[in-house]
Amino acid sequence: MKAPIIEIFSSFQGEGLLIGQRQIFVRFAGCNLNCSYCDTNDSKSEKSGNLMTPQEVTDEINKIITSDCRAISFTGGEPSLYPEFISEVSKNLDLDIMLETNGTLPDNIDSIEKLDMVSLDIKLPEHFDGDFDEEIFLNEIKSLNLLMAKCIDVYCKVVILPSTKIKSFQGVIKKLSDNISSKSSLQIIIQPSSPLDEWKDINFKLFEFSEIVGQYFEVLTIPQIHKILDIE
Repeated sequence: MKAPIIEIFSSFQGEGLLIGQRQIFVRFAGCNLNCSYCDTNDSKSEKSGNLMTPQEVTDEINKIITSDCRAISFTGGEPSLYPEFISEVSKNLDLDIMLETNGTLPDNIDSIEKLDMVSLDIKLPEHFDGDFDEEIFLNEIKSLNLLMAKCIDVYCKVVILPSTKIKSFQGVIKKLSDNISSKSSLQIIIQPSSPLDEWKDINFKLFEFSEIVGQYFEVLTIPQIHKILDIE
């Protein structure tokens, strides 16, 4: 078994609820979506990765692990394209396993044997250059419900662009609230897109987005800290 790997590196988690936690990141190549704001364009094609076995990935992780590291983050690209590979690597490690996913492959996510934390992106119509496929959102909902049924810690991240429309954002959040099984335990992270200079004259919109989410869920607004620190 092999999977295309872009890089394996140690850094601080720069997004979401675990910001500041030291993690080892395993970045897969290949993605089933084409988001306009993607900041890892080199990982969109599986051809851009180096084929590695689970043991080779484990060996690389063990070379760079440090005493302050608490978790492995499988990211991409879209890591849930490789559920069996993730399960095999996880068996070799005594660390928490985090998945950073677009949530559009619920059956794959459900088959990963060990997950401690999932960061699941909720996509908006503005995230794509063409028409928005409703199936994307339906699969994200299915993934959320599967994860919550298994009592796996999961939160949602929503990337907000300066062009994001309040009305369309409101519609997505309302639909999310209407379709998940346990909204009381779900936290939503609003993540303004980088660079933050784009928000200088319109940051009032961030308060509006937060108020919309706050009608249904616990909400936090957190930028990409690794961009601010200028680290990978």
